[in-house]
Amino acid sequence: MTGWTFSRDKIAAFRFVRCDFDAATGVARLVYAFDDSPELIETVTLPGAPFALDGERAAAARRALRLLHLIAGVSYYKAAVPQEIRIEGDPIDAATAALMDSLYLNGLGEFAYRNGLHLHERIRFPHDASPTSEAPALGLREHALVAIGGGKDSLVSIEALRGAGIAQTVSWVGGSQLIKACAERTGLPTLNIGRALAPELFEFNRQGAWNGHIPVTAVNSAILVFAAIVLGVDQVVFSNERSASYGSLIEGTGEVNHQWSKGWAFEQGFSEHVRAHVAADLHYYSLLRPLSELAVARQFARTDRYDAHFSSCNRNFHLLGERPANRWCGVCPKCHFVFLALAPFMPKPRLVGIFGRNLLDDPAQQGGYDALLEFQDHKPFECVGEGRESRAAMAALAARPEWREDALVERFAREIRPQLDARDLELPPMLELDDEHRIPPALWTTLRAHFVA
Repeated sequence: MTGWTFSRDKIAAFRFVRCDFDAATGVARLVYAFDDSPELIETVTLPGAPFALDGERAAAARRALRLLHLIAGVSYYKAAVPQEIRIEGDPIDAATAALMDSLYLNGLGEFAYRNGLHLHERIRFPHDASPTSEAPALGLREHALVAIGGGKDSLVSIEALRGAGIAQTVSWVGGSQLIKACAERTGLPTLNIGRALAPELFEFNRQGAWNGHIPVTAVNSAILVFAAIVLGVDQVVFSNERSASYGSLIEGTGEVNHQWSKGWAFEQGFSEHVRAHVAADLHYYSLLRPLSELAVARQFARTDRYDAHFSSCNRNFHLLGERPANRWCGVCPKCHFVFLALAPFMPKPRLVGIFGRNLLDDPAQQGGYDALLEFQDHKPFECVGEGRESRAAMAALAARPEWREDALVERFAREIRPQLDARDLELPPMLELDDEHRIPPALWTTLRAHFVA
């Protein structure tokens, strides 16, 4: 960075410089800059090169790469959140600009809240007024790239697709050994995509860049859509349940959704954009959108195949490394919620064996569980279920002899349940399937029977 110094508050513009893909090596380069700074170059590497791309599929790959370039830029834009966004090269159309405006504004909602920033007047993607032609169908083969994160949700999707006879490749971005071990446990083909952020970003952070949560699911979605076009397959499958659409209600602020890019609004907008502007026969959808977190937990509990391999604990996943020795820290919101969500559907010894301890019999965990219950606190900024799901799960445990004497369950029954409407604590309504999703109709007919069985 010789001759240029990062100064967050003096930066006027964020630039999308260019993007390119070398089919011979499988390396895509996404290039950004601030003002007249040196270029910031991120790389995404698809294994299996060289790739043969020509005709319509080569054009679609360029469109998918452009979309990825725009979405992945959020990691760099947030460092300074300047007033101006510049797109160099060919301009984008109004529909693409609207999608980016929504993604950056909502996907950076928690980031803005925590940093006391107001982004509404800053985020304006420039665009061309000319319309864009509809993307053609490419004749993609029936095959699913299924995103795996090492937790219960993606494993439920993988097993459901296996049962439905859908050919699939278990896919993930980055070097997590925990995810790799979990993916290998499925016994299915795997695809590990490399992603290397521009190293200057870490130096910017040391120099006072704005920092915080980004919509990483949107970035990974765009990476897998690009991979699907290069590989010639017709489905990109995520495992975001309907609970992801609901954020934390902050007094004086309103709703802030930590997992906005896992929610229905993003899925719907992104999926429609991919079909219209990248490839008409590429399906992007969440297999678990019709399910609540509790319904997903019930599905996961039906097999013990992954008990010793899965982890939803976010403390195991860090940008600069991971600590996979203990798969469950036992004190973070994800550990709290997953333990509570599985408890109504799994024998107690099995669940305690997975976590190595009984989290619901530890009074020190009271504050964490109060937040999940939305009792005297708001829902944590984590990918956890709705407060009503946690309350229903806790009420179910309070009625069971093996759980009701545990410290936090007993306290719920004594102090919290009397303040709640008993009709809102029933478990069966939480397990009902929703009709709001983008799962291909023929597949949903098969899966619906699987999920209600």
